[in-house]
Amino acid sequence: MLACQFYSLQRVHILSDKQAEVLVDSSWYSTLSLVKMVEEVQKHSVHTLVFRSLKRTHDMFLANQTFLPVLKDDTAEKIRRAVKSRDGYGLVFDRVQVTKAQKANHVDNGTHQNHPEEPLAITAAPMNTSHSSALVPVAQSTPFSQPPGGQVQLIPKKAPTIPKPKWHPPWKLYRVISGHLGWVRCVAVEPGNEWFATGAADRVIKIWDLASGKLKLSLTGHVSTVRGLAVSSRHPYLFSCGEDRQVKCWDLEYNKVIRHYHGHLSAVYSMALHPTIDVLATAGRDSTARIWDMRTKANIHTLTGHTNTIASVVAQTANPQIITGSHDSTIRLWDLAAGRSVCTLTNHKKSVRSVVIHPTLYMFASASSDNIKQWRCPEGNFIQNLTGHSAIINCMAVNPEGVLVSGGDNGTVHFWDWRTGYNFQRAQAPVQPGSMDSEAGIFAMTFDQSGSRLITAEADKTIKVYREDDEATEESHPIVWRPDIIKRRKF
Repeated sequence: MLACQFYSLQRVHILSDKQAEVLVDSSWYSTLSLVKMVEEVQKHSVHTLVFRSLKRTHDMFLANQTFLPVLKDDTAEKIRRAVKSRDGYGLVFDRVQVTKAQKANHVDNGTHQNHPEEPLAITAAPMNTSHSSALVPVAQSTPFSQPPGGQVQLIPKKAPTIPKPKWHPPWKLYRVISGHLGWVRCVAVEPGNEWFATGAADRVIKIWDLASGKLKLSLTGHVSTVRGLAVSSRHPYLFSCGEDRQVKCWDLEYNKVIRHYHGHLSAVYSMALHPTIDVLATAGRDSTARIWDMRTKANIHTLTGHTNTIASVVAQTANPQIITGSHDSTIRLWDLAAGRSVCTLTNHKKSVRSVVIHPTLYMFASASSDNIKQWRCPEGNFIQNLTGHSAIINCMAVNPEGVLVSGGDNGTVHFWDWRTGYNFQRAQAPVQPGSMDSEAGIFAMTFDQSGSRLITAEADKTIKVYREDDEATEESHPIVWRPDIIKRRKF
């Protein structure tokens, strides 16, 4: 624009005055028109942006989200409603026999009346059966009763309730047996229920008469604490293991050792006999469980997988045949035929010191410092927790009546109902005169073959025998059962 002005001024000197005036006027006119055009373009751009923004805002807030959209396809809407109705109320619709024709007859005859004494009936709303019946099939067996007249009466569902525990008579201490010179670490009852054996830190195995509690025999041979005992039900054999890494087989007809099972690299803490075949399972501080042939003394399997001491091993006929609990806080279920672990349970947070198998149910329980857990075989499905024994639980025992007993490191004994996990009795084992209060631990316990006597091996060098209180009744010792409080505390 400035160049144009300069060019026009240059030509003013050359041209005449009249022509110069015309050129100057034309140049200024073009300049003004150019400025005006630029202003119109800017104004038009601003207006365009504003109107575009208004249009977006208008489109955004035009639709009212509180109202349903306008239906355009009635057929699709009927199918959708039929599907949702059949999904939510299909069981009711399938049982209702009142049709549109019957309803029309009721209305025509004037018999459709609401009687207050009649039960509440649910009738099906008219729906497009050509679509709904083909979309969602409905089961024929439904939990509704059908009174005469074609109406369906709903039966209210019973609210889930916590099962009430079975009443068990309380247990009381009736005999204390002294004779060992060290901590009593293990106990086993003979299958004939005539005597039981105990092993202690004095390296002696003692055999006691179950009825009278008198000492019958003492077996010496271990050079360290005896930690495990097992009595065979098919042979006159007693098996023992100890912290001297030895596993011995005693012939009770001659009262002497006839076999040794060599292989463990450290102390052997637990042992179990298979109920039906002649194999022996032992486990201990070398983190392995070993399966022995009872006759040939051969090490059939070495079950490896635990990363810490195995404190308890049990055997049963059905799979899993071997179950071990370890200080690495895990429980392993073993396949005896394959010699390998089939399942590892990691629910416990502390060392698992005891595992016990229920004598009649296909279940087992494990004890740790955090709680007692119940499991179902063969997969090891978790059932429930038994909480309340605030101590290190060293041992457990269960009888066919469903009484589970746990013994703690502080001398406490808790009695539980197996089915419900209800703790119906708590006891404190009395410390013998001359013993320290700290020597109140319970190391082992077992029921006799009848399940009516409980034998415990304790740290005060005694063996205590418990039995049920014959004079107790449900009125004198009622079940203090408060499911609401238990539920509130649990959840």
